[in-house]
Amino acid sequence: MRKLLLFCAVTLLTGCAHLRPQPFTFVQMCDPQLGMGGYEADVARFKQAVKQINALKPDLVVICGDLVNKPDAKSYADFNAIKAGFTVPCYCAPGNHDVANAPTPKTLRFYRASVGKDYYEFEHKGCAFVVANTSLWKAPVAGESEQHDAWFKEALQKAARKHEPIFVISHYPLFVKHPGETNGYYNLPVEKRQELLELFERCGVVAHVAGHTHRTITNDFHGIQIVTSQTTSRNFDQQPFGFRIWRVAGTRPFRQEFVPLAGQ
Repeated sequence: MRKLLLFCAVTLLTGCAHLRPQPFTFVQMCDPQLGMGGYEADVARFKQAVKQINALKPDLVVICGDLVNKPDAKSYADFNAIKAGFTVPCYCAPGNHDVANAPTPKTLRFYRASVGKDYYEFEHKGCAFVVANTSLWKAPVAGESEQHDAWFKEALQKAARKHEPIFVISHYPLFVKHPGETNGYYNLPVEKRQELLELFERCGVVAHVAGHTHRTITNDFHGIQIVTSQTTSRNFDQQPFGFRIWRVAGTRPFRQEFVPLAGQ
């Protein structure tokens, strides 16, 4: 771990000028969670979001977990059918409702068979997107969490080597109000949180885009934008349903704004 952090620090010090990606836009969706706000209503709102997002023509969409409220063959089939309506690439992270509050090999297998990979990476216009399974940090699974950790650190190291700004996409935010807050339902365990924040800062993470809170919360950690957003299923702060559009251009902070669903 110490060697990795030293490598990332040296990479950033010698390559700071690279942190200017080509301009692009992407959409952040949070917790479509089919079945949480009324199944048919959630389906209708997800379809409306797809329609509006297609009209905006972003480069890509990320969905920050809790794809469904109760994972079964029907809910995943409905989710996948609506998701297939996107005319731009769409990338999903798993949430606690997708793989369980305490994941097991069985719940992970079901997610992977129904949706796809639960952690992976991709590149877009000079940026690295690292999609993590934060449930494996929240409630570790023997073997699975260790493999996920090794992959995650290597993904950040690889992006740092290429001098790519990094967007981490996940379900759980690291923290809600401040990095030192106590452990709770909405954040990651403090020890893992501190380890990840140090890794983020040293390896060039520019934003952590998450869900789970069912409300918009924006934080800044030493220049790293940390954003959760409103959903299309249920918002605990009674704010409108919708999604966020990010405009990646120039220097940080990158502009991001809420787009409400029409007719809600």
